Amino acid sequence: MLSLDGLEMIAVLVVMGLFIKVLEQFGMFEPVGGEDSVEDDFELSTVCHRPESMDKLQEQTKFTKKELQVLYRGFKNECPSGVVNEENFKTIYSQFFPQGDSSMYAHFLFEAFDTNKNGSVSFEDFVFGLSIILRGTINDRLNWAFNLYDLNKDGCITKEEMLDIMKSIYDMMGKYTYPTMQDDAPREHVESFFQKMDRNKDGVVTVEEFIESCKKDENIMQSMQLFDNVI
Repeated sequence: MLSLDGLEMIAVLVVMGLFIKVLEQFGMFEPVGGEDSVEDDFELSTVCHRPESMDKLQEQTKFTKKELQVLYRGFKNECPSGVVNEENFKTIYSQFFPQGDSSMYAHFLFEAFDTNKNGSVSFEDFVFGLSIILRGTINDRLNWAFNLYDLNKDGCITKEEMLDIMKSIYDMMGKYTYPTMQDDAPREHVESFFQKMDRNKDGVVTVEEFIESCKKDENIMQSMQLFDNVI
């Protein structure tokens, strides 16, 4: 069982840890044999969306050519059309959390990756976000997490936004939280979150407050290092 105190840290870490499950679902950790180029895949595949050139993606991300090849093959295998929609995200997370309802959390995560707000996530969108999560600096990663929680993208996290996030996490974890959990438990965790993060007590958490508070949390810093050598 996951304790309620544990959920407090999950509010910051869950996007990173659970996203690894998406990568595993896409088969992105399978070794790549031979020296064939990812550009060959780009040319041979019939897709609705064709990715940018390999060289350009390599310049814009922190992945090597070989790593991009692995990522693209996994992505293409699961998404032959070249894009992922929100239902794909929901399906993947429902498989890993059958005991709960992960649809709302998957929605929030999809919104974070759909930077163009066109209802789909291309390979470029996917790789750009992944590059930040797995290869970015601590500030890069925390900025990405902040953007996930800042639902209306106005530069600050309100209690209402954090409550929506917390409810989605509770719903997703389902029976793995305490069975005696009270209905007001998500709101209590939001209050605890704001006590730690809202430094000037103005009722919102800015990105500066968020990053500063996370950096002072030893557990969060140690947990983020787990993603340094994922691929």
